[in-house]
Amino acid sequence: MKQTVIIIIVAIFALVTGVTVQSFNKSPKIQTVLLSAISLPDLNGQQQSLSTWEGKILIINFWASWCPPCLKEIPDFMELQTEYADKNVQFIGIALEDLEAVAAYNSEVKINYPILIAPNSGAKISHSWGNIVNTIPFTVILNPKGEIIHRQMGEFSKTDILKIIQPLLSIKKLTH
Repeated sequence: MKQTVIIIIVAIFALVTGVTVQSFNKSPKIQTVLLSAISLPDLNGQQQSLSTWEGKILIINFWASWCPPCLKEIPDFMELQTEYADKNVQFIGIALEDLEAVAAYNSEVKINYPILIAPNSGAKISHSWGNIVNTIPFTVILNPKGEIIHRQMGEFSKTDILKIIQPLLSIKKLTH
C-alpha cells in the first residue's frame, strides 16, 4: 500500500513537471536579451561581451563536459557552425564549470565556435532566459534583433535547430 502511494505521487509529479516543461518550450513569449550586459571569459581568460555577435542568429548553449547529452550535441553544433557561419549564424557555448575541465575537453574535440566560461554566473543567466528547472543542456536561439525565439531544455537535434533557423536565414544582419 505504502509503495503504491509513493508510485502514484511520483507519477503525478512527473506528469505535472512534463506538462509544465512542454508548455514552456512552446511558449510564444518573446524576450529581448541585452547582449551588452553579459561579458564572460573565453578559454584564454579574455572577457568577451555577447554584443560581439549582435545582429546575428545566435544559438547559445549552456553545457558542461560532465554532461553526456551536452557532449552528444556538440558535433552537430560544430557541423552547423561550419555550414551556416557565412549565413549570419553563430553558435556560442557557455560552460557551467571551471576553465580547466572545459579546456581539457576542448583540447580533444576542438570546438569551432566560441566557448565562454561561467561556472557561477551561467546558471543565473540561463535561469533569467527561461531555464526554470536549471537543466543542462539548455539552449536559446536569438533572432538578429536579440529576441529569444526558442528555448530548448535538454538535448537539441540538428533537424530541430534547422526548422527554427531556416526562416531567419533571409533576415540580413542588423547593424547599429
